[in-house]
Amino acid sequence: MVFFRSVSALARLRSRVGQQSSLSNSVRWIQMQSSTDMDLKSQLQELIPEQQDRLKKLKSEHGKVQLGNITVDMVIGGMRGMTGLLWETSLLDPEEGIRFRGLSIPECQKVLPAAQSGGEPLPEGLLWLLLTGKVPSKEQVEALSQDLANRAAVPDYVYNAIDALPSTAHPMTQFASGVMALQVQSEFQKAYENGIHKSKFWEPTYEDCLNLIARVPVVAAYVYRRMYKNGDSIPSDKSLDYGANFSHMLGFDDDNMKELMRLYITIHSDHEGGNVSAHTGHLVGSALSDPYLSFAAALNGLAGPLHGLANQEVLLWIKSVVEECGENISKDQLKEYVWKTLNSGKVVPGYGHGVLRKTDPRYVCQREFALKHLPDDPLFQLVSKLYEVVPPVLTELGKVKNPWPNVDAHSGVLLNHYGLTEARYYTVLFGVSRSLGICSQLIWDRALGLALERPKSVTMDWLDAFCKKAKLHLLKPHHSLSWCSVVFLPH
Repeated sequence: MVFFRSVSALARLRSRVGQQSSLSNSVRWIQMQSSTDMDLKSQLQELIPEQQDRLKKLKSEHGKVQLGNITVDMVIGGMRGMTGLLWETSLLDPEEGIRFRGLSIPECQKVLPAAQSGGEPLPEGLLWLLLTGKVPSKEQVEALSQDLANRAAVPDYVYNAIDALPSTAHPMTQFASGVMALQVQSEFQKAYENGIHKSKFWEPTYEDCLNLIARVPVVAAYVYRRMYKNGDSIPSDKSLDYGANFSHMLGFDDDNMKELMRLYITIHSDHEGGNVSAHTGHLVGSALSDPYLSFAAALNGLAGPLHGLANQEVLLWIKSVVEECGENISKDQLKEYVWKTLNSGKVVPGYGHGVLRKTDPRYVCQREFALKHLPDDPLFQLVSKLYEVVPPVLTELGKVKNPWPNVDAHSGVLLNHYGLTEARYYTVLFGVSRSLGICSQLIWDRALGLALERPKSVTMDWLDAFCKKAKLHLLKPHHSLSWCSVVFLPH
């Protein structure tokens, strides 16, 4: 079966120890945390000078090295395949999926501290990993969890800003508005206005980012309770970890739901820098906009149907299958429904990815969670059938580079099982999760002094003229310039 071939391939991934030699250049400083220091910021203070020197060396010794050619297809095709960003916290491999500071999702599940033995990783542990490149101890994770809890107070004017919107406004509109209202307390903005030296930019950025990460679950839970629970909000519980407390504030205190939220936040936190939300956060941040402005912009990108909104589309589509065909739909009936969807000019939501060319490991770990906790759920069984039916259909269609399911193909079914059935809200959960990755990189953007992003744009007239000139050059002997390609020299 397709799924088990994919899982088997995943199981053959080399162990973390085996990966260290091949990944030594890109993640040479990742290590198990041995320091007894509980303060995350002091850890960064030690790491930043080393990484600043490393970046200077890269620029001085290799600044003119070509990273590839830019083709016309890339320019007009959303810059797909174009290498043009530095993103330290994660790297996406088309074949094996995301690696957080060199660690795959199964490796993170194995080495990061969990709330319970054999449980899902605590998001606070992943945040420590993203920022430092080190696997934290349980004590360090607990200290960070308490720090975030102490930062989580949200001013009343944030709630007032949300309440000024109709309760029928899309959850992402309300969520992004709340994040914008949080910006009033930006430490970076105050420090910049007071003339802080650029070598210290990362310090108020760190404070903003930790405050932002701490507060977005509170804002997100308020939006949920306002929209779906008659405005009956639930206070934060400082005794709970980040994921469990978010689940609690939403109104879900089932232990398995808390475990799901820990997993959800962890696997949705970061997906390298080229996706819309991550790139937007980096782009806006490169103008020295503070983290609140940058993250609010990222959320607006995440709200698009081709990005984070896809997770709500998946559950809605699956429910439409059930409404039309019933829960006990056969594989042949399901295949017919898939073709019906495609022939109507629509896509099958949750399948395909701009970079990945295999089953998304984030899908796999959610499937494993479902097999462990809800194997008899009817919608989960339907998702399993889809995994067998959809990829062959998309392959037969012939227009899809990646016919495999992505992270969105599974998350909605898990949330629905535990009672979070409001699909329109799902992208807000994605947004809370993504705060960890975007904010971690924003801190490093400021620490490394990364430049204002300003790529070159061209017109169709320019492309026509360039390609005609390139074609003429091809007619001359011994000329190496490829037709309709541009040599990319990084600045």
